[in-house]
Amino acid sequence: MPTTSSRSTAQAQRSRVTASAVRVFARTGYHATPVTDVATEAGISPAYVFRLFPGKLAVFVAAVEHCYGRVLEALQEGADRAAGAGAAEVLAAMGDAYAELIADRDLMMLQVHAQSAADVPEVGEAVRRGLAAIVALAKERSGADDAAVQRFIAYGQLCHLIVTTGLDEVDAAWARTLTTGVRHVGAPAR
Repeated sequence: MPTTSSRSTAQAQRSRVTASAVRVFARTGYHATPVTDVATEAGISPAYVFRLFPGKLAVFVAAVEHCYGRVLEALQEGADRAAGAGAAEVLAAMGDAYAELIADRDLMMLQVHAQSAADVPEVGEAVRRGLAAIVALAKERSGADDAAVQRFIAYGQLCHLIVTTGLDEVDAAWARTLTTGVRHVGAPAR
């Protein structure tokens, strides 16, 4: 029977591999990334990755779950900053917290890659669990109605589009239509 020490060491290694997986999968996605790349980033052997996780799919799902966990933490902090405010103000504070979080391009890109691999049942389920948790948190903490929460989620997806495609740098009327009033860390609102 494993000791508590070996379990905590394995958990620490799983956390390290998961953090490495976020960075690696963010660059090349699920389908194009071999486990050897994750192992190299984590500084361990691929065999050890497979001792910690049953396969590449499990590593990717752990990375997606980690990503959504970070999103939930940020949204919770935003809601805490707006405690006692109205629904719109709480959602705005949550949105500001998310805008700060997606300055970590790896987290944002991992979400994009997870969406592109959502046809893999386990990945799609991880994305749906993450979205379900975000919607539940937004509704619970803001008290907003379904339509307001839907706009909140849609606005977040627009933020992804702007950042991933570099629309802040495009000087064209159509791009300004999408970017006007949208603020991200490192990019002033237009």
